[in-house]
Amino acid sequence: MLVLTRKIGEKIVIGGNITLTILDGGRGEGVRIGIDAPREVSIHRSEVVDAVSASNLAAVKESTGPAAETSEQLILAALGLAGS
Repeated sequence: MLVLTRKIGEKIVIGGNITLTILDGGRGEGVRIGIDAPREVSIHRSEVVDAVSASNLAAVKESTGPAAETSEQLILAALGLAGS
């Protein structure tokens, strides 16, 4: 993991086509970050991905018994990325 310190207004460029901009900070524990990326790049908060994955795993277990798909396949399907 790369750990960087940035000030408000400073940017981080990832892969030449994704830019993270520090928008605001210092209020409590939160920091606001702006993300500029191509449309084909999916950006999701980890807690949402985790919740969708858990929900999908539960649904698969209820309908088919032991999960036939991996959690990665379920996450991709929930995010509309299956088969990509």
